[in-house]
Amino acid sequence: MPLILVTPLSLVETAIKRHKPSHLMTLLSPGHMIETPQGIRPGNHLKLGLNDVVATDLADDPPNAQHIDDLIRFGRGWDARAPLLIHCWAGISRSMAAAYIVLCDRFGPFREKEIAKSLRARAPHAYPNPLLVEFADKALGRNGRMSMAIESIGRGTIVAEGDVVELPLSDEL
Repeated sequence: MPLILVTPLSLVETAIKRHKPSHLMTLLSPGHMIETPQGIRPGNHLKLGLNDVVATDLADDPPNAQHIDDLIRFGRGWDARAPLLIHCWAGISRSMAAAYIVLCDRFGPFREKEIAKSLRARAPHAYPNPLLVEFADKALGRNGRMSMAIESIGRGTIVAEGDVVELPLSDEL
């Protein structure tokens, strides 16, 4: 079954060895960007250099529309024959937002709330970055539904770092 994996940076190597993903999406601040790990083709590794902030004026390198365009294009280029691994520093905010965006794009409009609830059920610690979701909501023409769905699930359980979370691509989410 096609699978999206979400991890913190500390578990990327473990997840690659265990799940053998074909594609990797890295969302880290530019100063902490990683090289492509062994087992991933460089052309299958999207590196998005952005800080985990919720407003564009809070730090250098905030999420922007170009990041979302690149993320959506990369997600659409993934053939789902092997897992897609998405990670950020802690596996809580940027990577969870990216997974949510890929899922919303794959499943199409009007399933945003269902996808958000499924994300919460599988990852009680998830707090998808609202700015990334806001940009994606606009890019995908969802008229606020993605942002409202993420807001409806709240912040989640506070943890220092997430674990490996498996998000299957199935109609039953």
